[in-house]
Amino acid sequence: MTDLKNVLAVISPHVGGRTAGTTLSAFFPGEANVTVVERTDEDPAALRAAHVIVTGLAPVTAEHITAAPELELVQCASHGFDYVDLHAARARNVPVCNIGSSGAEKQNVAEQTFALMLALAKRLVPAHTALVDADWALPRLQQSITELSGKTLGIVGLGHIGLEVAQRAVAFDMTILYAGPQRVDAETEARLGGARHVPLDELLRTSDYVTLHAPLTEETRHLLDADRLALMKPTAFVVNTARGALIDQDALADALERGALAGAGLDVFDPEPPTAALKVLKAPNVVLSPHVAGVTRETLIRIALAAVQNAADFLAGKGPRDVVS
Repeated sequence: MTDLKNVLAVISPHVGGRTAGTTLSAFFPGEANVTVVERTDEDPAALRAAHVIVTGLAPVTAEHITAAPELELVQCASHGFDYVDLHAARARNVPVCNIGSSGAEKQNVAEQTFALMLALAKRLVPAHTALVDADWALPRLQQSITELSGKTLGIVGLGHIGLEVAQRAVAFDMTILYAGPQRVDAETEARLGGARHVPLDELLRTSDYVTLHAPLTEETRHLLDADRLALMKPTAFVVNTARGALIDQDALADALERGALAGAGLDVFDPEPPTAALKVLKAPNVVLSPHVAGVTRETLIRIALAAVQNAADFLAGKGPRDVVS
């Protein structure tokens, strides 16, 4: 970079806020003038001057983009990009990028997916709670404790993260189905134990576990609505470590309360943080975690490096990677 460029690093408080933003800003080269905030409009002067906005789950709205006349790039410090107004950015010819090809989050999201699946299969939450209350729950729980081995895992979205999940599923001797717009090559399917690309409805009807790894877009919002949840077997589990709004959460709560599903493992919610009124928080047979799938110490460093590298390369005149709009 030959000229000083202004970067606005916006890191939402619920994923680390100013502290995480300061860590991220330290990775930028000296030619960048970095301002760290927790809301995009917190510092109007910095927003007006920003050439690049790097956002960690902080909304970047049409109003924000309008208020930033110098803006050249919006860089999401995540795989997701649903919190950026893509239409407004496109109207200004401002590219929006994520960190998809970096794989920065894939290891931990895959691990969290299996942590939730195993917790559901082994009934870890009710077992733990019962023991804390001096209740030897084995006679009550043993009929509902299951194995992953031999079960069918349906993966919705076989991208970087979905592939990482599938590789772990092979080690658990699971049969793999996957749905989504892209089919992987035959060699990859063979390496994944003969994974099959099927329509989403077929995946839902036949899977014992369904795990979501799709981006949140206008087309995928409430991808699992009441009708699609009704396709699943009553013995099946659903796991979501992608975006909360991929599932109609009220419909999921209703299905769990009626016993139409065996359980759910959720790391993401709509909204975040969730309100106490969200019915699924109190639904039976749920395992919950507060969007931790992408925030290990190791992952945060990889995310920061990937986001900063892409933004710095762009400002240095190189074409941006992972353009989502």
